[in-house]
Amino acid sequence: MLLPEEGCLLRIFIGESDKHDGKPLYEWIVLKAREQGLAGATVLRGMMGFGAHSRIHTFKIERLSEDLPIIIEVVDTREKLEGFLSVIDPEIEEGLATLEKAQVRFYRSGKSH
Repeated sequence: MLLPEEGCLLRIFIGESDKHDGKPLYEWIVLKAREQGLAGATVLRGMMGFGAHSRIHTFKIERLSEDLPIIIEVVDTREKLEGFLSVIDPEIEEGLATLEKAQVRFYRSGKSH
């Protein structure tokens, strides 16, 4: 798979405890991205943050450490990411999604066929 140099970065901000059909929401999003044929996805776990409710989520407080911020990053073409967003948007109750231009410098698997 080739990616054009002018790509797009999708960032989805959710909470670690967010679920979809009983599974972690971030896991469902990554599996859905793979199913949709996107170039790749990465899940990052934040140490501290807050969102629309202004509640602090941090690893420093025991009871809040179960809902740390999660960021899912996906790079592909804008068109494919827009299509992906239309699939996942109705399933995300709380969170934030952003799209921005990304210059793709390389995208390779390391395997030569």
